[in-house]
Amino acid sequence: MKIVFFGTPQFAVPTLEKLLENNQFEVLGVVTQPDKRRERGNKLTPSPVKDVAIAHNLPVWQPERIKKDTQTLTQLKQLEADAFVVVAYGQILSQKILDMPKLGSVNVHGSILPQYRGAAPIQWCLYNGDTETGITTMLMDAGMDTGAMLLKATTPIGLLDNADDLAQRLSVIGGDLLIETLLKLQRQEIQPIPQDNAAATYASLIQKPDYGLDWSRSAWQLHNQIRGFYPNCTTTFRNQPLKITATLPLGAAYRDELPLELQKIYQKLPDLSSISGSPGEVVSITKGVGAIAQTGEGLLLLREVQLPGKRPQSGWDFVNGTRLTVGEVLGG
Repeated sequence: MKIVFFGTPQFAVPTLEKLLENNQFEVLGVVTQPDKRRERGNKLTPSPVKDVAIAHNLPVWQPERIKKDTQTLTQLKQLEADAFVVVAYGQILSQKILDMPKLGSVNVHGSILPQYRGAAPIQWCLYNGDTETGITTMLMDAGMDTGAMLLKATTPIGLLDNADDLAQRLSVIGGDLLIETLLKLQRQEIQPIPQDNAAATYASLIQKPDYGLDWSRSAWQLHNQIRGFYPNCTTTFRNQPLKITATLPLGAAYRDELPLELQKIYQKLPDLSSISGSPGEVVSITKGVGAIAQTGEGLLLLREVQLPGKRPQSGWDFVNGTRLTVGEVLGG
């Protein structure tokens, strides 16, 4: 089965690797976003998908705007692929492109459609406190994740899962589901199911204001924001920005969801009912654990933070390094 793969970030890599490992598929080439300048040194850096393609000596196309790149489109059409596979490519494909392969174009999407159509389904399902998510494969059309659904796979979301954890898990699930989807499509064993547009929700691109922490929100809401938009959520501390990268909402409702080693934290904590303060106020410091902040509703343990120009550090190292004291206020 001849495949052209469209994808860019690390999330797409396991699916490409699954195709390359399976002798029932021939990957004819890869379409990915142009190299970008990243991190220190401002050097042009290839996408993770391009790295894999180069390692396997695959042809690579990197059009700035694929819908306008007639040379790339002509070459893709000449390949006479059986299917295009699209995983987090990063550009909208026209119906003309989607219709090129014999079986159509198959997308691997990181949600249970029709929920969380759009660019950031993993982040927003965490933000909203969902307890389950998954992967949907679909036949693409020109809309934004509106195509007919093929197969689905689900996975539970743990209390401490962040966007990176969940993306890594879903990327592996997506690779396996894509292989199953293509083989069943080829054998005509799948009946595509139209999406219920009335039940659809949209996962928009995350904007810079989404990273700001409002301590009048509940501990549960802040925890979900921090893990959903990991590692970028920011408050202020002593008039400087402070990233908070891992937290734990405290209380009996959350304790049973923790792994055993973290349940032991509760043995060190004070009587939670005896401490309170204003939103953002550090109301308790537990030796070897870290600081507890008051929120608009409930208490939040700061498990990991990152000071400007520093590496992420544990909540307890943050307390020691800054000589944090009870009564100091975050976000003030």
